[in-house]
Amino acid sequence: MIDSSLINKIQKARRYAEELDRVTFTSFRVEIQGDNDVHTVEYRSGQWLCDCDFFRKRGICSHTMTMERVLGPMLPIPQREQVLESAMAVG
Repeated sequence: MIDSSLINKIQKARRYAEELDRVTFTSFRVEIQGDNDVHTVEYRSGQWLCDCDFFRKRGICSHTMTMERVLGPMLPIPQREQVLESAMAVG
């Protein structure tokens, strides 16, 4: 039997999950399966890192842009703006 305090926590978790602006990532590491290889993407101290050659040359790549799209509003606003500016400069 679920007690009322656990039910309240479940309801709160549901509400938090719907309000994505409550969540801000500060660091994480993921693997993305690219067309040719698996790449490690990291987000640390407001900066993206990727182990692919394109990122090493340009400081942005399809793997970091994928994570930007996936995370959207959960990243700090200055980081989102920097990614968009970098993408426009490359284009």
